[in-house]
Amino acid sequence: MTNSIQEIADADFILTTGTNTTEGHPVIGIQVKKALRKGATLAVVDPRKTEIAGLANYHLRINSGSDIALLNGLANVIIAEGLWNKEFVTERTEDFEALRETVAKYTPDYVSEITGVPAETIKEVARGYAKAKNATILYTMGLTQHICGTHNVFAVANLTMLCGQIGKESSGVNPLRGQNNVQGACDMGALPAFFPAYQPVALEANRTKFSSAWGVDELPSKPGLTVGEIIDEAGKSVKAIYIMGENPVLSDPDANHAAHNLESLDFLVVQDIFLTETAQLADVVLPAASFAEKDGTFSNTERRVQRVRKAVEPPGEAKPDWEIICMVSNALGYPMNYGSASEIMEEIAKVTPSYGGINYARLEQGSLQWPCPTPEHPGTKFLHAGKFGRGLGKFHPVEYIPPNEMPDEEYPLILSTGRRRYHYHTGTMTQRTGALEVFYPTEYLEINCIDAAKLGIAEGDKVKVTSRRGEVELAAKITEIVMPGMVFTSFQYPDVPINKLTNAARDPISKIPEYKVCAVKVEKAS
Repeated sequence: MTNSIQEIADADFILTTGTNTTEGHPVIGIQVKKALRKGATLAVVDPRKTEIAGLANYHLRINSGSDIALLNGLANVIIAEGLWNKEFVTERTEDFEALRETVAKYTPDYVSEITGVPAETIKEVARGYAKAKNATILYTMGLTQHICGTHNVFAVANLTMLCGQIGKESSGVNPLRGQNNVQGACDMGALPAFFPAYQPVALEANRTKFSSAWGVDELPSKPGLTVGEIIDEAGKSVKAIYIMGENPVLSDPDANHAAHNLESLDFLVVQDIFLTETAQLADVVLPAASFAEKDGTFSNTERRVQRVRKAVEPPGEAKPDWEIICMVSNALGYPMNYGSASEIMEEIAKVTPSYGGINYARLEQGSLQWPCPTPEHPGTKFLHAGKFGRGLGKFHPVEYIPPNEMPDEEYPLILSTGRRRYHYHTGTMTQRTGALEVFYPTEYLEINCIDAAKLGIAEGDKVKVTSRRGEVELAAKITEIVMPGMVFTSFQYPDVPINKLTNAARDPISKIPEYKVCAVKVEKAS
């Protein structure tokens, strides 16, 4: 997030897109509700009538995958009506004319044809966002899990810069992370093209810096594979995989393909706190300690680094992840000997500029938000104050393209997937609580009453959902939450492995799969 969670409560205008905030991120949902109580305007972009959509002043119920058209349409209105922040655009951005030229054809009427959102609603939302003193945009994977997910984010950034709604409090571009330390993992270099703190491996100066810090002669200059690419190459160019805290047998798209490729490996290692569906395929399972059984830090969605303190001993042979990694590294011949998690944080501060001023002594006094470059620095509440990291903010004009797989005669419905409030990711932890799985025991398929009537499906009927990649059976829930032509369910239930159906087509830049749109057919299960 460019801004902090608590700032949301003081925003005058909140635009959420591709995020079921009150269910997927209930803590942040509280801040949205606070803002509404103070008189803020809320516009929700989502094909589903979610809980947060029910709170909104405007629910822009777009056709799945038409985000760029809508965002360009908002920019079109703002430019056509002279509402953009001319001072900000002139002093702090470049390539505005390219954006103006691209969005010129995205008139409200044209965008309405693509998105299904009324032209007048597009105009009203554009005016509200542009005229607000402080407007913030929140988004999650409903925006990014498309073949044009990166361009979707460009379109969001274009809108914020166009209106000068960035670099100040209660504004900005705010992706809400889906797991508790995704931000921290990325910060530490768990990305194929970067060393820690997003320092590119392609730059020789970075390779020299880390070669020296890590005591090795040479580090590769070529980026590695993404998670999806690794799975694709499993059993081919990739002969062995080491998986930590991930469950691709349930979470990857076209999950049958993922499981088949993992089974084709010469060697699979899984390090986890439970014997997941993926761990059951492993040659070796390394038992890891849970968050309550180790010392460390988590970096959350607002860039906040927080201490985690060991409360209980790990069971059996389980150990903290860093200890297991050190043991494996030493066995492989590279000495890696740390005495504590605190020592590792000291090394992080030396090689990671944005974490340069963060250490355990300071974190004992309270959490810190990066960038925090020096021991005296208080941390950074919001980013891009005064100027952008690259200097001028660059507009990236983008064009609408439809999803990779659209409905047809054989597969006439769109399937989208997401999360439920009561469970977490693939249910590895929340299906073992003795409470949550009792309170919310089974998954269901949301289907509109019009489609259900056509198909002869009644509430609670067992239905078979089929795509070009597989089939899954589950109960039907007839509802107006989804529009006609769309069905929805979560990926969080092992007994409803919905990712057997989803499309592995990827964004060519981020390599994120298009989980949010795939063509399916639904019929009563025999």
